[in-house]
Amino acid sequence: MTLVSERIGQFFVEDHRLEFTEYGAGDRWVVLLPGHLMPRRMHQSLARKIAAAGAHVVTLDLLGQGRSDRPADPLQYTGTAGADQVLALLDHLGVPAAVLGGTAFGANLALETAVRAPSRVRGLLLDAPVLENSVQAGLVAGTPLLLAARYAPLAVRGLRTLSRAVPRGVVPFWVGIGLDVLDQRPASLAASIHGRFFGRLAPSAAQRRAIEVPALVVGHRRDPLHPDTDAQLLADELTGSRFLGARNPLEWRLRPGRLDDAAVAFVTGCWEAPGSGRLQASS
Repeated sequence: MTLVSERIGQFFVEDHRLEFTEYGAGDRWVVLLPGHLMPRRMHQSLARKIAAAGAHVVTLDLLGQGRSDRPADPLQYTGTAGADQVLALLDHLGVPAAVLGGTAFGANLALETAVRAPSRVRGLLLDAPVLENSVQAGLVAGTPLLLAARYAPLAVRGLRTLSRAVPRGVVPFWVGIGLDVLDQRPASLAASIHGRFFGRLAPSAAQRRAIEVPALVVGHRRDPLHPDTDAQLLADELTGSRFLGARNPLEWRLRPGRLDDAAVAFVTGCWEAPGSGRLQASS
Protein backbone atom coordinates (compact mmCIF):
# COMPACT_ATOMS: atom_id res chain seq x y z
CA MET A 1 0.00 0.00 0.00
CA THR A 2 1.24 3.51 -0.85
CA LEU A 3 2.51 5.41 2.18
CA VAL A 4 0.61 8.64 2.91
CA SER A 5 1.37 11.58 5.17
CA GLU A 6 -0.46 11.79 8.49
CA ARG A 7 -1.01 14.93 10.55
CA ILE A 8 -2.89 15.60 13.79
CA GLY A 9 -4.86 18.81 14.23
CA GLN A 10 -7.43 20.44 16.47
CA PHE A 11 -10.20 23.04 16.39
CA PHE A 12 -12.80 24.40 18.79
CA VAL A 13 -16.60 24.43 18.88
CA GLU A 14 -18.12 26.61 21.64
CA ASP A 15 -14.80 26.49 23.53
CA HIS A 16 -14.69 22.69 23.35
CA ARG A 17 -11.60 21.18 21.74
CA LEU A 18 -11.90 18.50 19.03
CA GLU A 19 -8.98 16.54 17.60
CA PHE A 20 -8.63 15.01 14.14
CA THR A 21 -6.10 13.25 11.93
CA GLU A 22 -5.47 14.03 8.26
CA TYR A 23 -4.27 11.37 5.83
CA GLY A 24 -2.92 12.28 2.39
CA ALA A 25 -3.50 15.57 0.58
CA GLY A 26 -5.41 17.18 -2.25
CA ASP A 27 -8.98 18.37 -2.73
CA ARG A 28 -10.82 15.02 -2.85
CA TRP A 29 -11.95 15.23 0.76
CA VAL A 30 -13.36 12.37 2.84
CA VAL A 31 -14.42 12.63 6.50
CA LEU A 32 -14.88 9.46 8.59
CA LEU A 33 -16.90 9.55 11.83
CA PRO A 34 -16.58 6.81 14.49
CA GLY A 35 -19.37 4.99 16.29
CA HIS A 36 -20.67 6.09 19.69
CA LEU A 37 -17.90 6.08 22.34
CA MET A 38 -15.36 4.87 19.75
CA PRO A 39 -12.12 6.75 19.01
CA ARG A 40 -11.28 8.01 15.52
CA ARG A 41 -8.49 5.45 15.50
CA MET A 42 -11.06 2.79 14.57
CA HIS A 43 -10.95 4.11 10.99
CA GLN A 44 -7.16 4.32 10.77
CA SER A 45 -6.66 1.42 8.34
CA LEU A 46 -9.56 2.43 6.08
CA ALA A 47 -8.40 6.06 6.06
CA ARG A 48 -4.92 5.01 4.96
CA LYS A 49 -6.31 2.89 2.13
CA ILE A 50 -8.64 5.62 0.85
CA ALA A 51 -5.83 8.19 1.07
CA ALA A 52 -3.48 5.86 -0.81
CA ALA A 53 -6.02 5.91 -3.66
CA GLY A 54 -5.67 9.70 -3.91
CA ALA A 55 -8.15 11.13 -1.41
CA HIS A 56 -7.56 13.57 1.44
CA VAL A 57 -9.06 11.79 4.44
CA VAL A 58 -9.88 13.20 7.87
CA THR A 59 -10.87 11.11 10.90
CA LEU A 60 -12.56 13.00 13.71
CA ASP A 61 -12.98 12.44 17.43
CA LEU A 62 -16.42 13.85 18.14
CA LEU A 63 -17.03 15.42 21.54
CA GLY A 64 -17.00 12.78 24.25
CA GLN A 65 -14.82 10.43 22.24
CA GLY A 66 -11.14 9.69 21.82
CA ARG A 67 -8.89 12.67 22.54
CA SER A 68 -11.55 15.38 22.14
CA ASP A 69 -13.11 17.23 25.08
CA ARG A 70 -15.84 15.53 27.09
CA PRO A 71 -18.42 18.04 28.29
CA ALA A 72 -21.14 16.91 30.70
CA ASP A 73 -23.98 18.59 28.78
CA PRO A 74 -26.34 16.19 26.93
CA LEU A 75 -27.13 18.91 24.39
CA GLN A 76 -23.55 18.57 23.06
CA TYR A 77 -24.28 14.98 22.00
CA THR A 78 -27.46 15.27 19.97
CA GLY A 79 -27.53 14.57 16.25
CA THR A 80 -27.80 18.25 15.39
CA ALA A 81 -24.85 19.08 17.67
CA GLY A 82 -22.82 16.36 15.97
CA ALA A 83 -23.65 17.82 12.55
CA ASP A 84 -22.48 21.21 13.83
CA GLN A 85 -19.15 19.63 14.78
CA VAL A 86 -18.74 18.10 11.32
CA LEU A 87 -19.54 21.39 9.60
CA ALA A 88 -17.14 23.22 11.93
CA LEU A 89 -14.42 20.77 10.89
CA LEU A 90 -15.11 21.44 7.20
CA ASP A 91 -15.00 25.19 7.84
CA HIS A 92 -11.77 24.89 9.83
CA LEU A 93 -10.07 23.00 7.00
CA GLY A 94 -11.59 25.16 4.25
CA VAL A 95 -13.38 22.19 2.69
CA PRO A 96 -16.20 23.15 0.31
CA ALA A 97 -17.60 19.59 0.13
CA ALA A 98 -16.58 16.09 1.21
CA VAL A 99 -17.65 12.48 1.06
CA LEU A 100 -18.91 11.77 4.57
CA GLY A 101 -18.56 8.32 6.09
CA GLY A 102 -19.47 6.95 9.48
CA THR A 103 -20.09 3.87 11.56
CA ALA A 104 -23.32 3.41 13.57
CA PHE A 105 -24.07 6.82 15.16
CA GLY A 106 -21.28 8.21 12.98
CA ALA A 107 -23.36 7.19 9.97
CA ASN A 108 -26.37 8.95 11.49
CA LEU A 109 -24.33 12.14 11.91
CA ALA A 110 -23.28 11.93 8.26
CA LEU A 111 -26.98 11.82 7.38
CA GLU A 112 -27.72 14.75 9.69
CA THR A 113 -25.00 16.79 7.99
CA ALA A 114 -26.36 15.93 4.55
CA VAL A 115 -29.80 17.17 5.64
CA ARG A 116 -28.41 20.33 7.25
CA ALA A 117 -25.96 21.30 4.48
CA PRO A 118 -26.53 19.26 1.30
CA SER A 119 -24.11 21.38 -0.73
CA ARG A 120 -21.26 20.33 1.59
CA VAL A 121 -21.75 16.58 0.98
CA ARG A 122 -20.41 14.81 -2.12
CA GLY A 123 -21.41 11.29 -1.12
CA LEU A 124 -22.26 9.11 1.89
CA LEU A 125 -20.40 6.00 3.04
CA LEU A 126 -22.68 4.60 5.76
CA ASP A 127 -21.68 1.63 7.90
CA ALA A 128 -24.34 0.02 10.15
CA PRO A 129 -26.67 3.03 10.48
CA VAL A 130 -28.83 3.17 13.62
CA LEU A 131 -32.47 3.66 12.66
CA GLU A 132 -35.90 2.54 13.85
CA ASN A 133 -35.09 -1.19 14.04
CA SER A 134 -32.14 -0.49 16.36
CA VAL A 135 -34.06 1.39 19.05
CA GLN A 136 -34.86 -1.58 21.29
CA ALA A 137 -31.34 -3.02 21.17
CA GLY A 138 -29.87 0.43 21.76
CA LEU A 139 -31.99 0.97 24.86
CA VAL A 140 -31.09 -2.47 26.21
CA ALA A 141 -27.37 -1.80 25.72
CA GLY A 142 -27.36 1.89 26.66
CA THR A 143 -29.56 1.90 29.77
CA PRO A 144 -27.14 -0.08 32.01
CA LEU A 145 -24.30 2.24 30.94
CA LEU A 146 -26.39 5.30 31.73
CA LEU A 147 -27.36 3.92 35.13
CA ALA A 148 -23.76 2.95 35.91
CA ALA A 149 -22.52 6.41 34.95
CA ARG A 150 -25.18 8.10 37.12
CA TYR A 151 -25.28 5.81 40.14
CA ALA A 152 -22.02 3.81 40.12
CA PRO A 153 -19.40 6.35 39.02
CA LEU A 154 -16.64 4.55 40.94
CA ALA A 155 -17.07 1.54 38.65
CA VAL A 156 -16.71 3.73 35.55
CA ARG A 157 -13.62 5.40 37.01
CA GLY A 158 -12.18 2.00 37.91
CA LEU A 159 -12.56 0.72 34.35
CA ARG A 160 -10.93 3.91 33.10
CA THR A 161 -7.96 3.42 35.42
CA LEU A 162 -7.52 -0.19 34.30
CA SER A 163 -7.84 0.65 30.60
CA ARG A 164 -5.30 3.47 30.78
CA ALA A 165 -2.77 1.17 32.47
CA VAL A 166 -2.50 -1.06 29.39
CA PRO A 167 -0.06 0.24 26.72
CA ARG A 168 -1.90 0.21 23.40
CA GLY A 169 1.20 -0.90 21.51
CA VAL A 170 1.36 -4.29 23.23
CA VAL A 171 -2.20 -5.47 22.49
CA PRO A 172 -3.94 -6.27 19.18
CA PHE A 173 -5.40 -3.24 17.42
CA TRP A 174 -9.07 -3.95 18.15
CA VAL A 175 -8.31 -4.83 21.77
CA GLY A 176 -6.76 -1.37 22.02
CA ILE A 177 -9.90 0.17 20.54
CA GLY A 178 -11.97 -1.67 23.16
CA LEU A 179 -9.72 -0.32 25.90
CA ASP A 180 -10.20 3.18 24.49
CA VAL A 181 -13.97 2.69 24.73
CA LEU A 182 -13.57 1.84 28.43
CA ASP A 183 -11.66 5.09 29.02
CA GLN A 184 -14.72 7.07 30.14
CA ARG A 185 -15.58 9.75 32.68
CA PRO A 186 -18.93 9.20 34.45
CA ALA A 187 -20.46 12.65 33.81
CA SER A 188 -19.59 12.82 30.11
CA LEU A 189 -20.56 9.16 29.57
CA ALA A 190 -24.01 9.77 31.04
CA ALA A 191 -24.41 12.96 29.03
CA SER A 192 -23.41 11.30 25.76
CA ILE A 193 -25.85 8.40 26.20
CA HIS A 194 -28.61 10.82 27.24
CA GLY A 195 -27.99 13.05 24.23
CA ARG A 196 -27.70 10.20 21.71
CA PHE A 197 -30.69 8.12 22.80
CA PHE A 198 -33.12 10.76 24.02
CA GLY A 199 -32.40 13.32 21.32
CA ARG A 200 -33.26 12.79 17.67
CA LEU A 201 -31.99 9.38 16.61
CA ALA A 202 -31.65 10.25 12.90
CA PRO A 203 -33.24 12.44 10.23
CA SER A 204 -36.85 11.51 9.47
CA ALA A 205 -37.69 9.13 6.64
CA ALA A 206 -38.94 12.07 4.56
CA GLN A 207 -35.68 13.94 5.09
CA ARG A 208 -33.66 10.85 4.24
CA ARG A 209 -35.58 10.35 0.99
CA ALA A 210 -34.74 13.95 0.01
CA ILE A 211 -30.96 13.30 0.13
CA GLU A 212 -29.75 13.06 -3.47
CA VAL A 213 -26.01 12.33 -3.30
CA PRO A 214 -24.62 8.85 -4.07
CA ALA A 215 -24.53 6.53 -1.07
CA LEU A 216 -23.01 3.17 -0.19
CA VAL A 217 -24.82 1.59 2.78
CA VAL A 218 -23.18 -1.36 4.53
CA GLY A 219 -25.27 -3.68 6.68
CA HIS A 220 -23.99 -6.47 8.92
CA ARG A 221 -25.78 -9.79 9.03
CA ARG A 222 -26.55 -11.13 12.49
CA ASP A 223 -25.55 -7.87 14.18
CA PRO A 224 -27.79 -7.60 17.28
CA LEU A 225 -27.05 -3.89 17.90
CA HIS A 226 -27.19 -2.66 14.30
CA PRO A 227 -29.68 -4.84 12.38
CA ASP A 228 -28.98 -4.95 8.66
CA THR A 229 -32.68 -4.29 8.10
CA ASP A 230 -31.93 -0.65 9.01
CA ALA A 231 -29.19 -0.50 6.37
CA GLN A 232 -31.46 -2.09 3.77
CA LEU A 233 -34.25 0.34 4.64
CA LEU A 234 -31.90 3.29 4.31
CA ALA A 235 -30.52 2.07 0.98
CA ASP A 236 -34.09 1.86 -0.33
CA GLU A 237 -34.82 5.41 0.85
CA LEU A 238 -31.71 7.18 -0.47
CA THR A 239 -31.57 8.28 -4.09
CA GLY A 240 -28.75 6.66 -6.06
CA SER A 241 -27.74 4.35 -3.24
CA ARG A 242 -26.46 0.80 -3.03
CA PHE A 243 -26.70 -1.75 -0.23
CA LEU A 244 -23.69 -3.95 0.50
CA GLY A 245 -24.03 -6.81 2.96
CA ALA A 246 -21.19 -7.72 5.28
CA ARG A 247 -21.04 -11.46 5.97
CA ASN A 248 -21.02 -10.96 9.74
CA PRO A 249 -20.54 -8.13 12.30
CA LEU A 250 -16.77 -8.64 12.43
CA GLU A 251 -15.94 -8.89 8.73
CA TRP A 252 -14.97 -5.23 8.29
CA ARG A 253 -12.93 -5.34 11.49
CA LEU A 254 -11.04 -8.63 11.07
CA ARG A 255 -11.13 -9.37 7.31
CA PRO A 256 -11.60 -5.89 5.81
CA GLY A 257 -10.29 -6.45 2.28
CA ARG A 258 -13.59 -6.87 0.38
CA LEU A 259 -15.39 -4.01 2.13
CA ASP A 260 -12.33 -1.73 2.06
CA ASP A 261 -12.10 -2.24 -1.70
CA ALA A 262 -15.79 -1.37 -2.10
CA ALA A 263 -15.36 1.77 0.03
CA VAL A 264 -12.31 2.92 -1.95
CA ALA A 265 -14.11 2.33 -5.26
CA PHE A 266 -17.17 4.23 -4.04
CA VAL A 267 -15.18 7.24 -2.81
CA THR A 268 -13.16 7.34 -6.02
CA GLY A 269 -16.37 7.25 -8.04
CA CYS A 270 -17.89 10.12 -6.07
CA TRP A 271 -14.99 12.36 -7.11
CA GLU A 272 -14.36 11.21 -10.67
CA ALA A 273 -17.68 12.18 -12.22
CA PRO A 274 -21.22 13.09 -11.14
CA GLY A 275 -23.17 9.92 -10.48
CA SER A 276 -20.19 7.59 -10.91
CA GLY A 277 -20.31 6.70 -7.22
CA ARG A 278 -23.46 4.66 -7.89
CA LEU A 279 -22.43 1.02 -7.91
CA GLN A 280 -24.30 -2.12 -8.83
CA ALA A 281 -25.98 -3.96 -6.00
CA SER A 282 -24.37 -7.02 -4.47
CA SER A 283 -24.51 -8.98 -1.24
